[in-house]
Amino acid sequence: MRTRSAALGRRDFLRRSALLLLAFGHASSGRTNEIPATPACTDGHEPTRRQTAGPFFLPHSPQRASLLEPDIDGTKIVLSGRVWTSACRAVPGALLDFWQADDAGEYDVDGFRLRGHQFADSEGRYRLETIVPGPYPGRTRHFHVTVQSPNGAMLVTQLYFPGEQRNAHDSLFDRRLLMTVDDNGARKAARFDFVLASS
Repeated sequence: MRTRSAALGRRDFLRRSALLLLAFGHASSGRTNEIPATPACTDGHEPTRRQTAGPFFLPHSPQRASLLEPDIDGTKIVLSGRVWTSACRAVPGALLDFWQADDAGEYDVDGFRLRGHQFADSEGRYRLETIVPGPYPGRTRHFHVTVQSPNGAMLVTQLYFPGEQRNAHDSLFDRRLLMTVDDNGARKAARFDFVLASS
């Protein structure tokens, strides 16, 4: 079990690291309205912010970890992360249900194209293969997701891309829901850790 001084030391390190990354990001990009996404989990971490599901949710999506299909165009991206409790305990078996627009900003409302659910592994980890969603009038690029611990309350939220010009004009955009995105390599990689409120 960690001592209080060790826990405080870790929190101070994480806080300073976040401030350093924030300062570097401001200096290199000139942007001042976004902060580094998804800091490492710390005891008492604030639960992930809730957002509206929007009008395009469909129940009973297929279980799958890849939304890629042969005829889907767009930039490929892998989104991964973990599901935690606010006490920094992994949530094995958490249900994650994703849905999104295609690269033209359109949703499939007649089927399950770019829709699917999966379960976190024994350490609360998830991994989704998909494409970067397109923006559409009034909205910046985003993923929709619900996250639910076994027998727990459901979190409904949305995830956003850093550096998008439309972020500043989207009334739903929340910088606390920014993913960390790596553009290096053949495909993009994004990360977001979900923190669920205690039941």
